[in-house]
Amino acid sequence: MNVHLVDGTYELFRYHFAPNNRDTEKGATIGVLSTLLQLVSDGATHVGVATDHIIESFRNDLWPGYKSSVGMPRELLAQFPLVEAAMQVAGFVVWPQVTHEADDGMAAAALMAAADDRVERVVICTPDKDLGQCVGGKVVQLDRRKGQYFDAAGVEERLGVPPASIPDLLALVGDSADGFPGLPGWGAKSAAAVLRRWGHLEDIPADPVTWDAGVRGAAKLNMVLRDQFELALLFRRIATVETDAPVSDNVDELEWTGPPDEAAYASMCEKLGAPGLVGRAQAVAARVNRS
Repeated sequence: MNVHLVDGTYELFRYHFAPNNRDTEKGATIGVLSTLLQLVSDGATHVGVATDHIIESFRNDLWPGYKSSVGMPRELLAQFPLVEAAMQVAGFVVWPQVTHEADDGMAAAALMAAADDRVERVVICTPDKDLGQCVGGKVVQLDRRKGQYFDAAGVEERLGVPPASIPDLLALVGDSADGFPGLPGWGAKSAAAVLRRWGHLEDIPADPVTWDAGVRGAAKLNMVLRDQFELALLFRRIATVETDAPVSDNVDELEWTGPPDEAAYASMCEKLGAPGLVGRAQAVAARVNRS
């Protein structure tokens, strides 16, 4: 059994800002439903979707500049409850996150699914580098747009550090998408080199003379790190996924067999102006339930 975990918020953003989206009110929701049906059509059997029910989370209390809903397009924000309702009526398990974020939901679900002996592989379906920290053992990451899978070695090749060091990397270089800046002077190459050598912030030697990671300007980088070490720890806390986010209790709940109420699903598709999704779901469900 394979388990597929989807970042519903990422997919909603992706389809909303797609060049071919001509319906800013409902087009993104249609895109998300379509891509989930495609995922099942391609062979996924157990699917869980995490969403940001609201953009703000506990991380906004930790860092005032953390990402928020301020400035987001009104028509995109309006689709957050719509896409959750649409996915649920289509038969997909959805975990709307309120205190936590979608990333935390996928991390918690990955931990739950990987603990099940029946599960051979847990596929986190997002290219988001933050989720690379969950990769290892049964857990892999999938960039569906590129068709690329990343195991632990692939994550390290992509980001320059092993999965366990990704929060440390983000603490040093920052994450503009999430709204925290990292430390001045620390770039991706220098941070990756130092963390490949020592792994975590606490293990970086305080004396730069002893640094043998092959980075330039070690003295200056070290001075910044020592002066802002508590800030770096805060950024790492922000960048670390929480595995206690509310998700399903077991993988059996994630099996997709089709819309549980076909009339309700058809009504939703009519509301979205996407009647073609009715027959598509029926066709996919027929194939799934025959196998």
